[in-house]
Amino acid sequence: MTPDLLRRYLSYYQDLGFKTLYRRVGQASQPVAAAAVASSGAASPPAAAELTVSAAADSLVRIREEIGDCKRCRLHQGRTQIVFGVGNPETRLVFVGEGPGADEDAQGIPFVGRAGQLLTQMIENTAHKEGIPLARQDVYICNVVKCRPPGNRTPEPDEMEICGAFLFQQLEAIRPKAICALGGTAAKALLDRKEGVTRLRGNWFDWRGFPVMVTYHPSYLLRPYNQDAKREAWEDLKKVLHYVYD
Repeated sequence: MTPDLLRRYLSYYQDLGFKTLYRRVGQASQPVAAAAVASSGAASPPAAAELTVSAAADSLVRIREEIGDCKRCRLHQGRTQIVFGVGNPETRLVFVGEGPGADEDAQGIPFVGRAGQLLTQMIENTAHKEGIPLARQDVYICNVVKCRPPGNRTPEPDEMEICGAFLFQQLEAIRPKAICALGGTAAKALLDRKEGVTRLRGNWFDWRGFPVMVTYHPSYLLRPYNQDAKREAWEDLKKVLHYVYD
């Protein structure tokens, strides 16, 4: 592994929130501070160290590099930064949303605003109630489009097509046991169906051999008049979690 590639891997894991990785020395594992190595000019960890990177993580790094400072569609004009994805590259479950909002655009991480906080609660609380040891960082979360649409509008078809190609690469790299599509935009990008979320939710569909469950976007659930939708989303998530982790 070249020094430059090593630094890119470590920077990638640092962006995902990992503080420490482990390198193998002989038969023992020793901690490596990801931030220190990624930001330093060190050519590599000590000579005896071996850093093993999964194929999924390797692919995600390369997909992000391919995106680069993307200007393939009009969405780049108002963005602060590209919001690629976050979570465990080795996960069995991927959540796909619509696109970044203001908080996500500022932080570069998907689902960190109010809707993201609700999604975290949905994942962790439902898993806890169902006896499944799962936290947000154990799944992978990304969006159809990687740049914030102006005023949080719905992405246009051409924007979804251009950016969706990178979403598809992400999903093919991770190869999860199931995908959960959050809202109509994600459902349309993955399934190319005309029905709305209300008709699609709670049912299994197929995307390139991967099972897809459609449910409501957390931002929809934040509206006070959607109490029934909250219950339905909880049932959808239970189906997904038991399918993936039982």
